[in-house]
Amino acid sequence: MIEIANEIDLSRRPRRNRRTAAIRGLVQETRLHASQLVTPLFIVEGEGQQQPIASMPGIYRYSLDLLLKEIQCLYSLGIRAVDLFCYVPQVKKNSIGSEAIREGNFLSEAISLVKKEIPEICVMVDIALDPFTDHGHDGVMNEKGEVDNDETLEMLGKMAVLAGLAGADVVAPSDMMDGRIAHIRRSLDKEGLSDVGILSYAVKYASSFYGPFREALNSAPKFGDKRGYQMNPANRREAVLESLLDENEGADMLLIKPALPYLDVISKVRESTTLPLGAYHVSGEYSMVMAAAHNGWLNADQVFLESLLAIKRAGADFILTYAGKRVAPLL
Repeated sequence: MIEIANEIDLSRRPRRNRRTAAIRGLVQETRLHASQLVTPLFIVEGEGQQQPIASMPGIYRYSLDLLLKEIQCLYSLGIRAVDLFCYVPQVKKNSIGSEAIREGNFLSEAISLVKKEIPEICVMVDIALDPFTDHGHDGVMNEKGEVDNDETLEMLGKMAVLAGLAGADVVAPSDMMDGRIAHIRRSLDKEGLSDVGILSYAVKYASSFYGPFREALNSAPKFGDKRGYQMNPANRREAVLESLLDENEGADMLLIKPALPYLDVISKVRESTTLPLGAYHVSGEYSMVMAAAHNGWLNADQVFLESLLAIKRAGADFILTYAGKRVAPLL
């Protein structure tokens, strides 16, 4: 027989602050808002195109006419920023990704159209060569079969200028080349584009979570891997170094990618910089939840809300996520 004391002396009872929804709301430490979400969008040439991506249920490639409708829908849900990624037909790819710097290319056309029709949306643009190269790497290859850092910078600078001239609010270099932020900043300023911001993928790991994204853009490397320029998942101090370098080079915002497996990195970088900090809730993180939900193993909406809240709690000011359209109405 267990004896229960008539009086339990507890001066502190944390459960009192969890008793009702109203009280829980008053003391909630971390809040997530639709305006803190950025929706990555894949664009494709043509008209009336909404091409499903098999490994990313609910995510599509959009032609420009349907892209506008999708962005208008996102805006109505409170999402105020999108990040454009261009699907490039194989016939337009080559070893240096020259389509990326061709005046009047499809990406420039998309930026101009979106800013003309929906000027209030913040348009971010991915600055990287891998969708444009026939080998799938993020830069110009040298004779050793390695990405040439400095030659790649020249391409990235030109690509960023084209995006800025088309009306992009923010360019987002995702290549992980050394010195790219300083070079892009100089290139933009030289062309009178000092108002164009730079969101640096300061900490981009060589992650296995990118598979569905590479299907979406048909941008998987045809040989080797990206460990020679993307970061080792084992390293955290290096993340601080990369972030501080990009801050000193003129980045306006920093990004960490992926998000959930690297919450400790988000927290560590948050302590080291005063710049706005974002995290990319990547394709693999999205697709795993969708696959589990399809099998009835979990509730996708609840898991996405919890995941995004955890990313925010770790220190991210904003989050790039494919789940934004699902969760925005729930916020």
